[in-house]
Amino acid sequence: MDEDAVMTGTTLQVPEAPVIVAYEEPTSSAAPPSREFKDIQVKVHVRRPERDSWVYLGRALVSQEFMGQSSRVVVRSISSGKVLVVFGEVSDLQAEKRGNFVVIGCIEGGSVVSWSLNALNNSETLRLLASVELACYRCSLAVIDPRTHSKIRRRIERTIKEDRRRRHKRRKDHDAMIDAFSRQNLDEDVESIS
Repeated sequence: MDEDAVMTGTTLQVPEAPVIVAYEEPTSSAAPPSREFKDIQVKVHVRRPERDSWVYLGRALVSQEFMGQSSRVVVRSISSGKVLVVFGEVSDLQAEKRGNFVVIGCIEGGSVVSWSLNALNNSETLRLLASVELACYRCSLAVIDPRTHSKIRRRIERTIKEDRRRRHKRRKDHDAMIDAFSRQNLDEDVESIS
């Protein structure tokens, strides 16, 4: 009676053919790895220092431009082609996602200018946030001097937080003043009628 090799517990040895791997030099017609960045269409709002309301600037295209090892994010108006703002490695900013908006708080001369970029959908918003963060991240400083890098990041966060606190306090005081004024007019009207 013949027994199968599997049934007896022995392994079956199969000779393998040698594999030949050939490495070829890339031909000159092959393109180098591309750093293509598909432009993102956004709606742009800006809030200037000492202002509490957003101002609509129009539609714009966000593109990422590479210069050597660094890059920058350029926001260019669709209608005029004018550059509205440029974010790069030298920009002191903090970017955060709020729904389909990317809100960028940028410190300019001790005051905060806020830019709101409204993308079409969530994936475009995430791409936009990632491109801003990557373009503005100070890679060399983080590697050379991490302590200074973290101090700068904390200073930026603190400045933006203080600006937000002042803006909210200003809005609260403004609302309280309107309420007080409206009550005063009501009291005077009641006295004149009596």
